[in-house]
Amino acid sequence: MFRRRPSAAAGVLDQDQAAPDSTEADTSTSRPRSSLTPPKGVPTPKRSEAQANRRQPYQAPSDRKAAARQSRGRDRSERARRTEAYQRGEQWAMPRKDQGPVRALARDVVDARRGIGEYYMILMVAVLIILVAVPGNSTKLLFEMLVIFLVFVMIVEGWFVGRKVKRLAAQRFPGESTQGVILYTIMRGVSLRRMRIPRPRVNRGDKV
Repeated sequence: MFRRRPSAAAGVLDQDQAAPDSTEADTSTSRPRSSLTPPKGVPTPKRSEAQANRRQPYQAPSDRKAAARQSRGRDRSERARRTEAYQRGEQWAMPRKDQGPVRALARDVVDARRGIGEYYMILMVAVLIILVAVPGNSTKLLFEMLVIFLVFVMIVEGWFVGRKVKRLAAQRFPGESTQGVILYTIMRGVSLRRMRIPRPRVNRGDKV
């Protein structure tokens, strides 16, 4: 007999559904953010400690002379470090002409043998002393021929040693360039053993 009004029922349902949403909104707004809460048990650093831990930018000396001295000191130490590494034979410190496995092999082959070219400089000094002590055209001509002979022997010896280095490099390092290795071998062979840089890493008579 009595018919319910649908609008009233719909209003009641809308209020029931809106109530939980408003409750959740209130709880979400009332809940503090965890990211804003400082961690517990961690003491707050002092101002002096925070300033000490802060990275300070590099400040150049105000005095130009002091800055120049510091720069020269750094350059001097860097050159010394590079020279020592070069004498030890480290690749990063070597100039381009000494780098590579083929050049290292050439140094080992030359250092493992006793050649005539190694004593070339000593013989040249002796010839100069004799020329000064014993003047005369005949003596000068004789020693000039001796010097030419020594140069010829040195070049021939270096050529044969360079050919040996090329043959060994083709066997051990195929594909590596051997260009200029004969001249490199000659120049290494005419210098005294104790003056060679990089220092020899093999002894005389060692098998390479």
